[in-house]
Amino acid sequence: MKKCATLIFVLFLFNTSSTYSHVQHYKKIKYLKYDLFFNDQLIGYHSFIFFNKDDFLTIESEGSFKVSKLGINLIKYQTKGRAIYQKNQLIKFSSETIQNDKKKYVNIDLRENVLKINGSSFNGEIDKKTMISSLWNHEIVTKDKQISSISGRINNQKVKFLGKKDIFIGEKQISALNFHILSDDEKPPKEKKLNIKIWYDAKSLLWLKATYFKMGNWEYRLSEAKF
Repeated sequence: MKKCATLIFVLFLFNTSSTYSHVQHYKKIKYLKYDLFFNDQLIGYHSFIFFNKDDFLTIESEGSFKVSKLGINLIKYQTKGRAIYQKNQLIKFSSETIQNDKKKYVNIDLRENVLKINGSSFNGEIDKKTMISSLWNHEIVTKDKQISSISGRINNQKVKFLGKKDIFIGEKQISALNFHILSDDEKPPKEKKLNIKIWYDAKSLLWLKATYFKMGNWEYRLSEAKF
């Protein structure tokens, strides 16, 4: 019964208005930046720049972080990506990521009404409605799968609505919608399974923060937004 109520709430939330049903909801946003914390220590950031022109929306993203201990780099990570949407449909995406000197990549193109994926973890095609794993787009919580924006891997997912809660972003208290995204298959190894909690502003649906555990506690927090 609880699962059914959660599904009904999610469907109601994202279908009551066309404004909340696609990437054009973010048409007025120009810039988003998220600080990344590991065990409450600031280690890096992830940013998104939004460009709107006619029917096209382009988002350029970049991220960088470093985890060190006793002067030794345990994790060093840098990524850059670009997504292009036309009339709310993803038509092109590319990213390159360097993690501890290992290169990962993905290139996605809309061709013949499907998304063609060429990535370091997956090559193939998938339904054009499948989303890349960009948490800034709240619509990700309505999907049953996502494409890794790092390697192109396809991840089946299930989403739980955890309720409406007040959280603090800096000194500002915000009413937020809390969701939990989990892997919905046994294929990926444990360290690659989805297990992330996300908070969106209850009024604007702006992504506020996300947390997950992997050898420690990771947290993305919104630090800057320009409109």
